[in-house]
Amino acid sequence: MTVTQPDVSVIIGAYEAMPYLIECLSSVEAQTIDPTRVEVIAVDDGSTDGTGEYLEEFAERAPMHVLVIRQENSGGPSGPRNVGLGKATGRYVFFLDADDRLGPEALERMVGMADRAGTDVVLGKVEGVNRSAPKSMWGKTVERTDVFSSNIKFTLSAQKLFRRALLDRHGMRFDESLFTGEDALFTMEAYLRADGVSVVADHTCYYLVGRDDGKHVTKSGSYTLRFDSARALMELIAELVPAGGRRDQLMLRPFLVTLLPQFGPKYLTDSEEIRRHKFELAKPLMDAHWTEGVAHRLKVHERLRLHLVAEQRPELLLDVVKFVKAKKQAAALLERKGRRVYLAYPHFRDRAAGVPDSVYLAEPREARAFPGYREGGVDTFVRRAVRKARRVITSREVRHAA
Repeated sequence: MTVTQPDVSVIIGAYEAMPYLIECLSSVEAQTIDPTRVEVIAVDDGSTDGTGEYLEEFAERAPMHVLVIRQENSGGPSGPRNVGLGKATGRYVFFLDADDRLGPEALERMVGMADRAGTDVVLGKVEGVNRSAPKSMWGKTVERTDVFSSNIKFTLSAQKLFRRALLDRHGMRFDESLFTGEDALFTMEAYLRADGVSVVADHTCYYLVGRDDGKHVTKSGSYTLRFDSARALMELIAELVPAGGRRDQLMLRPFLVTLLPQFGPKYLTDSEEIRRHKFELAKPLMDAHWTEGVAHRLKVHERLRLHLVAEQRPELLLDVVKFVKAKKQAAALLERKGRRVYLAYPHFRDRAAGVPDSVYLAEPREARAFPGYREGGVDTFVRRAVRKARRVITSREVRHAA
């Protein structure tokens, strides 16, 4: 008898997942896709709360094929996911966390989208339950896009549908040396190597559940692990994307989401030792990957803080972080007849500090909020100057010819 290859392998890594696992597995069982098209590979990562036993009970009654693997605790989500990936036989794989759940029709819609569009990665709309979820990429359903043409770089969790042939072709696995941000590394690589990415925005495919006990994996990890995560993601981007605007566009993500929060309000409560250590950890990252192209994609207060980190100026950073934490609005200074807006955060035009004016210059998207700003004014001024220069040159050429 020929065994038909399943369409999708649902990989569940589970550690101390009760009672959340009950709803998670119920959401798998309730999927509208034909059960024969699905296999579930559940890896119990050394649980002691009955997680493994419940998985085995589910395997006995589930309408789809379920493989349960029980192992010693690995210390993170990467190990179980890699074990599951090694056993997967589906055309696609989907990574489901044991404390989250699938939306109705999720697998049917995502597999259908991948088959229709021929794409290698499919994002299904995510909603948060007792926690926040990414929002900026769900504006509309898109059959084919990429990481440069959309906001998908701001959702790098592993809860996506991946074409298994893509992962196998590039030997892609989760980095087990990382204990936070390992899914960001995996997903970004998939985005960059994929032949197209699809977005299902008109149906909630995934519910991201906040645990009452606060044990959700994304909440764990010391500040040193965050720097490890930022470094790994920056190095991956630098390896796969040539220097220039496209690389800067992607570098925005680790700088803004992973690195900058280390120099936010929490920094004020850090000890002097931790503050010094954060600057030490940041230095090689700033030296290697901080560029003007990244800086200009940030708001002024974000750019200013990272500039001070890059310049190793902790004595100036403290005032800026206090200002930002107080949620004060920096005074706007309009110059060049409204064509430029400077935001006067701490140390603006302070000779002793020596921070360049350009760091305080608002980009158009931020400057638009201030009355009197003339968008495009600088470009218009430049164009007029170029036209005038051409007229002068033409006039001289005419006189010379005469």
